[in-house]
Amino acid sequence: MQVVLLAAGRGTRMGALTASCPKPLLTVCGRSLIEHIIAGFRAAGAAEFVIVTGYRGEQIEAALGDGSRLGVRLRYRRQAAAEGTARALLLARDALRDEPFALSWGDILVQPALYAELLREFARRPCDALLALNDMDDPWQGAAVYLDEDGRVRRIVEKPPRGSSTTRWNNAGVFVFAPIILDYAARLAPSARGEYELPQAIAAMLADGRDVFGLPLRGYWSDVGTPEDLRRAESEFARALRRHRAAAAGTTPAP
Repeated sequence: MQVVLLAAGRGTRMGALTASCPKPLLTVCGRSLIEHIIAGFRAAGAAEFVIVTGYRGEQIEAALGDGSRLGVRLRYRRQAAAEGTARALLLARDALRDEPFALSWGDILVQPALYAELLREFARRPCDALLALNDMDDPWQGAAVYLDEDGRVRRIVEKPPRGSSTTRWNNAGVFVFAPIILDYAARLAPSARGEYELPQAIAAMLADGRDVFGLPLRGYWSDVGTPEDLRRAESEFARALRRHRAAAAGTTPAP
């Protein structure tokens, strides 16, 4: 399965940390955020990636190269203007085969086992879109996702007003899509923020009765949005990595 990584954003909440460095290259546990993502998908069996860069994209391209150092094949597309995640995805369209593909924001850290779990779930129950979800007290900073009992997504609300959501599920920023998502992304009108966002395309799919499901993830998740998140990830994600490696080896992780 091919993977699209969206790594074009500025990461303004990081302040001085991203003044001269793109956010996906910030490091946690000795490795850049985007390398953690690539490694997770590679362990799940993915070997071909399309990375959409933007802000200081040349640094990402120089750091990762063609992917041979990481055991994968990398191709790049450059988003010249910040027009949103749906437009970023469309830049990768010419590099994608007519088959399902995975997608992740380029600054998300998750329990490493999630990637394989997501691909297995999609193989078990093929659909038009499969969204990884994380539990939050209030998903106002992301996208609130409303599920039926069978895991079917019935509604998604991007950036809901604080305190207005009656769901705890947040769009975790990791997906598997059927190729039809590209047609929906191409037909979008701009959002209230003047951008073209993937959750809008997912909402349009839901309105048309498409099969969209959610997969609640277990364990660690962070969008690493602030310097505090980055510092916290050094310890919390390190524990998640130890648990993952211990599980793979059949041992007990160190605390």
